[in-house]
Amino acid sequence: MGMKLSIGAKIFGLALLLLALNVVLAVFLLTRVIYVGNELHVIAEVDTQLGHTLSQLNDAGTRRRLAFDRWVRALRATPADPRAAIAAQREDEADTVVVQRLLKEADVLLQKYPHRGLNVAALTKIEVLLQQLQKDYPEDDRRQLELIQLIRTGQTARTNEQLVLIEDVQRRRQTHREDLENLVDTLVIQKSKQLTSEQNKVFWLTIAATVTLVALGLVIAKLLTQRMVQPVTELVLGIRNVERGDLTVQLPVRTSDEIGTLTTAFNGFIGELRGKEELRRTFGHYVDPRILDQFILKPVAAEAAGGRREMTVGFSDLVGFSALGEQLTPAGLVTLLNRHFSLQAEAIQQQRGVVDKFIGDAVMAFWGTPFTGEGEHAELACRSALLQLEAVSIFRLMLPELTGLRKNLPWIDVRIGLNTGEVIVGNIGSETTRSYTVIGDAVNLASRLESANRHYGTNILLSEATRHHASGRIVTREIDALTVKGKAEPTRVFELLGLVDATSEALLKLRDTFEPALAAYRAKDWDRAEAGFQECLTLKPTDGPAKLFLERIRQLRENPPSANWNGVWHLESK
Repeated sequence: MGMKLSIGAKIFGLALLLLALNVVLAVFLLTRVIYVGNELHVIAEVDTQLGHTLSQLNDAGTRRRLAFDRWVRALRATPADPRAAIAAQREDEADTVVVQRLLKEADVLLQKYPHRGLNVAALTKIEVLLQQLQKDYPEDDRRQLELIQLIRTGQTARTNEQLVLIEDVQRRRQTHREDLENLVDTLVIQKSKQLTSEQNKVFWLTIAATVTLVALGLVIAKLLTQRMVQPVTELVLGIRNVERGDLTVQLPVRTSDEIGTLTTAFNGFIGELRGKEELRRTFGHYVDPRILDQFILKPVAAEAAGGRREMTVGFSDLVGFSALGEQLTPAGLVTLLNRHFSLQAEAIQQQRGVVDKFIGDAVMAFWGTPFTGEGEHAELACRSALLQLEAVSIFRLMLPELTGLRKNLPWIDVRIGLNTGEVIVGNIGSETTRSYTVIGDAVNLASRLESANRHYGTNILLSEATRHHASGRIVTREIDALTVKGKAEPTRVFELLGLVDATSEALLKLRDTFEPALAAYRAKDWDRAEAGFQECLTLKPTDGPAKLFLERIRQLRENPPSANWNGVWHLESK
């Protein structure tokens, strides 16, 4: 009866097998690395130095030949030039010493080769040439001295014969030196090619062995897992994935026992969860997920949460969109709007606001319980408005890429109106179609304030109520007291400049200059008001409110207001 191995024993055997293969591969690679390292050491310590020495030898031999030529010419000149001859002689003797030294250095380096291997032929040629040069140079010196003696004794015929012979020998020496240099260069090139070939072999062998080991390990591990523990492992992993929120898990039923029954029940349970999550995700594209979770999917909670409540409502509108839309296709227009709305929605939701709806190129949002704390909705709305302005700056940078237009892009900006007040909140609509939203006069005023930005040349206008609820945390300047269309009572309107400790000194100075000018305007002190608004334009030449009030002052001077005029402006447009 055969011995049965446990799963642990099989896994341990597999580990031993893979370990043995890895050891064999590591030993082989280590030997090849050592070989390559040794060869590189020889190239660095011997070949390179030998090539450098032979290059110096070639240079020294050339200098010696040229010095001897100058020596001969100086002696044979008419008249002879003894000083030049002596200088050339010294150079020749010095170069001769250098040549002898370099020949010895080259011979010493050649003996350092640890082995000859495939380079034996080249090394033998180098040795022969070196030995030949070592023997020839003393003979060459003797002949040169004989030639010098012939020149000095005036034996012209023999001088010419000896000179021809010496020149022939010098050319052979030059050829030998060049051959030596070329042989070493060829040797280094051949060894480099050998090392490169060896590295490529090791590289591809390493890849092949590694891939083989990994494939072998995976195949064996897969077989062991499938036959022994895969069903239980898959079930455990599936449960963990569901705990992490992954509802795409679908486990195969591999057995017909209790594990198979449990797996079937698990798949059915995940299918139900997946259906509910898909419904939640689909509606989440059209309704804020918090509203979906708290009110739409829980009708009882929605009824309890409805009624009158104080909230902050905001409207924002994209400026310049109509001019841009005329240059785009419908598909391009949709892409552009979607990107703008994504940035705006992100700014709103980052401050816990709820995007109520998109109206053309405008956005309606609101802040309040249960989505925010009881007393923080006004501040969060102001923070969101400032983030929306930053989002438009980012959107402007994206326009060339989104539209494909590089020139003549219209100026894109955003106008925002915020108001805090009592609204009616809940699931509002017909019996068949409803939406969780807010309605009331506070909503209408927020919409009018958004439109009023066009009149004043501002970006963010707040009602007095919003400023009051967020006071101490935001910086504002009062812009005007006005009555909007549909309301008889005047409303003090404020421009949001920034957050406390995060507003520039320039804006603070603009506010401090604008406020006394506005007070003078309401007191009918046209001269002082005009001077104040002019100073505002000096601080900020593009300041819309200052420009507007200067125009009003001009009109009021031409048509003075009644005695009971209180400075309230009637804004007829929506």
